[in-house]
Amino acid sequence: MQPYGEVGPDSSAVPPATGDKAIHMKLGFTIGYSGAQVSLDVPFCQEAERLGYHVVWSAEAYGSDAVAPLAWIGAHTSRIRLATGIMQIHARSPANTAMTAMTLDQLSGGRFILGLGVSGPQVVEGWHGVAYGKPLARMREYVSILRAIFAREAPLQHQGVYYQIPYRGPTATGLGKPLKSIVHARADLPIYIAAIGPKNVELAAEIADGWLPVFFSPQRYSVFAEHVRGGFARAGGGKDHARFSIAPYVHVVMGDDVQSCRDTVKPELALYVGGMGAKGRNFYNDLVRRYGYEEAAETIQDHYLAGRKLEAVAAVPDELVDEVALCGPRERIADRLAAWDAIPNLILNVRTTSLGTLRTVAELVL
Repeated sequence: MQPYGEVGPDSSAVPPATGDKAIHMKLGFTIGYSGAQVSLDVPFCQEAERLGYHVVWSAEAYGSDAVAPLAWIGAHTSRIRLATGIMQIHARSPANTAMTAMTLDQLSGGRFILGLGVSGPQVVEGWHGVAYGKPLARMREYVSILRAIFAREAPLQHQGVYYQIPYRGPTATGLGKPLKSIVHARADLPIYIAAIGPKNVELAAEIADGWLPVFFSPQRYSVFAEHVRGGFARAGGGKDHARFSIAPYVHVVMGDDVQSCRDTVKPELALYVGGMGAKGRNFYNDLVRRYGYEEAAETIQDHYLAGRKLEAVAAVPDELVDEVALCGPRERIADRLAAWDAIPNLILNVRTTSLGTLRTVAELVL
């Protein structure tokens, strides 16, 4: 793998490695959302553990939750980390999330990673029935409460805009009192935050142990680098990449026909860039524009919102797919992994259902 700085025209934006050697990537994989029927490929997860994968991530949207599958996987494995990718913070009180995290962490022998995200207004207000509000302010309060619960330095008290603990609102009984968790948690239980917008990325770099980006382009790290540095500066204490993992979800599609592999990825890109949000309020569309694909982003969205989904898929540029995914035969994927390895403290989270692909990536990386 290449050291930092050797990733092409945007390489000047990639921060230097900590110490004398590059921090080579770890591997994770995702089990994605459930369909109509919840099912888990336990042998697949066990093989990933045997191959040396670091972590498995479980998702949620408006079907199955992210936690129950991890408990199931954890009971059938012994080493691989178990991570939520992500738990939606509007769906749970901070204390409820902390209880879940501490419980699964202890039952798994300290393997839990808490991945959090704010989802989007369509799901938060349309499914959970709560106001979306200001997600950055809510996330800051949320993580602050979690850290206090994990630390157990004092009974929990927090008076913020979104959370008042103990609750002192107009319908309060007045009987609530500050409490301390019965469970003794790891004070440093890792928290990762899903983010793609500039301010969200800066917040993740400031208050979290890791960052979960989607449609991440290693060639475009310059889009994010300033905000990561800004978050480190706000955190203080000399925080740097050695204490902050970047853990993108990356489609890996193997096959001899590169175009066919790319075409497998395009429908999801079209869905997110075109249909995940209203015009002017689509975080994924904004991201692709920041990558330099303004015209394509507009065309994809126009087609998708007009119901022309096939045209939206066709408008996704091959170049964009190659930036955010790994497509093609083994040799091509091996060559393109160098750009990913240039990203500091990387966990490459493989998105595949192919056991062969899972094994090949492990051979190339581990």
